[in-house]
Amino acid sequence: MFKAIVSASTLQDALDSVSVLVDECKIRLNEGELAIRAVDPANVGMVDLALDTAAFESYTADDGVIGVNLSKLEDFIGMASGDQLIELELDEETRKLNIQMDGLSSTLALIDPDSIRQEPDIPDLDLAAEIMLEGAQLDRGIKAADMVSDHVRLRVAPDTEAYHIEAQGDTDDVDFKLDTEDLIALTAGEADSLFSLDYLKDMNKAIPKDAEVTIELGQEFPVKVHYGIAEGYGEITYMLAPRIQSD
Repeated sequence: MFKAIVSASTLQDALDSVSVLVDECKIRLNEGELAIRAVDPANVGMVDLALDTAAFESYTADDGVIGVNLSKLEDFIGMASGDQLIELELDEETRKLNIQMDGLSSTLALIDPDSIRQEPDIPDLDLAAEIMLEGAQLDRGIKAADMVSDHVRLRVAPDTEAYHIEAQGDTDDVDFKLDTEDLIALTAGEADSLFSLDYLKDMNKAIPKDAEVTIELGQEFPVKVHYGIAEGYGEITYMLAPRIQSD
């Protein structure tokens, strides 16, 4: 059983965070939250979403799981404006999701969850540095890096207590430096890792510019990026595997 009412903007923010990495996913309709965890086909990027029942106008579920085509679901949701309410109801007999909004109703055929890639385990990493910054600052650094390269170096310099978003191309390079006064918070441990810029660009598309974004970083370890949505009732976590730097 699943029946819920939620604002279009909340649902869109949640789905956007997942669809930047995968085309289809399992949605866990738990009693206390709606949850999605997925990894991209190359096993490089992962997303973990938890949307508490308090993010919904109403929510009833009994710990089921459904499989969805994200692009089709987002097309339906995109018909609503941000503050419109969307009604979702699972028809267990037909295995379709009924969607209603402002006089418009539609049904979405679901995918067999067993045919969708298995949900990944989240590794327990002890990452030395933690940076908290505004989504707009992260966006600026990623766009600057994208002008010169297809990979980006994220590092923290403990001696100067600064966070760097760096990129080095064949002829040009970029260094976007943020000091403690530019950041919301900084735990300046030793951290330096290289990442695919394409993945970070995709993740960045979903991160609101006014979000408080926390980045956990280590020495050639995966990076964890997390932020809240739905007035704090939702949490998105991305993990991205590093590119090993050659000496």
